[in-house]
Amino acid sequence: MPDQQSPSPTPESAAPSTAQSAASLRALRERAVTHLAPHLKLLTELGEIFTGAGHELALVGGPVRDAFLGRASVDIDLTTSASPQQTEALLKPWASTTWDVGRDFGTIGAQKGQWKVEITTYRADAYDGVTRKPIVAFGDNLNDDLIRRDFTVNAMAMRLPSLEFIDPYDGLGALARKELVTPAPAEVSFGDDPLRMMRAARFVAQLGFTAAPSVVEAMTERAATINIVSPERVHDELVKLMVAPDPRAGLELLVDTGLAEQVLPELPALKLEIDEHHRHKDVYEHSLTVLDRAIALEGPRSVEALESPAVVDGPDLVLRLAALLHDIGKPATRRFESGGGVSFHHHEIVGAKLARKRMRELRFDKDTIRDVTKLIELHLRFHGYGGGEWTDSAVRRYVTDAGSQLARLHLLTRSDCTTRNRRKAATLAATYDDLERRIARLLEQEELGKVRPELDGNQIASVLGIPPGPVLGRAYKHLLAYRLDAGPVGEDAAREELLRWWAEQPESSRTS
Repeated sequence: MPDQQSPSPTPESAAPSTAQSAASLRALRERAVTHLAPHLKLLTELGEIFTGAGHELALVGGPVRDAFLGRASVDIDLTTSASPQQTEALLKPWASTTWDVGRDFGTIGAQKGQWKVEITTYRADAYDGVTRKPIVAFGDNLNDDLIRRDFTVNAMAMRLPSLEFIDPYDGLGALARKELVTPAPAEVSFGDDPLRMMRAARFVAQLGFTAAPSVVEAMTERAATINIVSPERVHDELVKLMVAPDPRAGLELLVDTGLAEQVLPELPALKLEIDEHHRHKDVYEHSLTVLDRAIALEGPRSVEALESPAVVDGPDLVLRLAALLHDIGKPATRRFESGGGVSFHHHEIVGAKLARKRMRELRFDKDTIRDVTKLIELHLRFHGYGGGEWTDSAVRRYVTDAGSQLARLHLLTRSDCTTRNRRKAATLAATYDDLERRIARLLEQEELGKVRPELDGNQIASVLGIPPGPVLGRAYKHLLAYRLDAGPVGEDAAREELLRWWAEQPESSRTS
């Protein structure tokens, strides 16, 4: 057995191509050793338990890939020749707790101290081609288990406890090339499980890989089969893609292969729509650029003369979705004007409705849908600010309408300025700096985030002599609008305004 502090995984059958230098592959192995070091005691213990009982055990999939990439991996996925019953029997004396919710698929989970592991019996599944649910069948060797995995970079393994490197499908070569290749023919792999096509786009965004031509071709041919996958699973992959380091690359793969037509058709629909403000590019390119710019603004930032600009920590799913979808209402609202121009009146309202519908179909939660659609609805509001002509009342309304999404709205609005005209871009940025400074000043002076009418519901009911109900609600909303317009005025002035408003209401004559 190799020294636990300095193991040296050796390829079993991964002969690198002539284009890959030995030095490059050696560097990958050294990186893997470094990242596996914290897990060696655990892996050795489990390997000795299983081999001592006459079974094989191997670290497999994502943890092996991430070790070679130098990425932290929270999962420890293991595969074994032992049956689920045998695995459970071997783990019980070792672990503090075990669970078998994945028993039907051959998976037994266990925890010992801080370590959580999942061990799955070798699989040799078949698929019916109608659903993505496999007909579970257990296999009898590691290579057959590896060929059923999604991509060769996830089909590498290390036998335990020896740390012998197993790579029958040249995953290490693909990793060195940063290329996604399927172990089996791509059309067979995606035919077995269409969700793997979404994973391809996710890995492109997440790992900085490119999809092999065979993968792109198979994705294009089989794009429509993604519809047999549940919306929940598509949602999960889309979310992982959106919070990855480079979601643009993954989204472009979805669009180029036709998968986006099936799961997010509003995105490719933007490709033919010319943006009236950015005639040098279509709305699709503009939207991806806005997404890139929003991502670049996540985290700490500076605004001139503003000590503490609002911060949106990344990766922020709501901001990124709003940036991607902010203009999806344009195709439905495009109008050709008599002077040769193009308009998209109220596309923010239409876009919010389309986003709400699509996100519901993709099983996003209510809070995320609410926040994304609010940002889409408000993303044009700043353009009424002009050169700073807004009154303090208008600024207060901007803040209260944005509510909890104000920090994200700042970034979305800034990102939406993609003009190549440097002078115009600088002017817009400076103008928004001014708006943020005014907002900060008003927030400090008036605590706008907590603004309420200066009379509460009980006081309004007492002044007007009315019971709780719709009329009281209208009165409350009027006083809130008055507070936003006039600023802090005190209870006496609020009471006078309430009585003035009440005298104009038809209900007042019935209570007098």
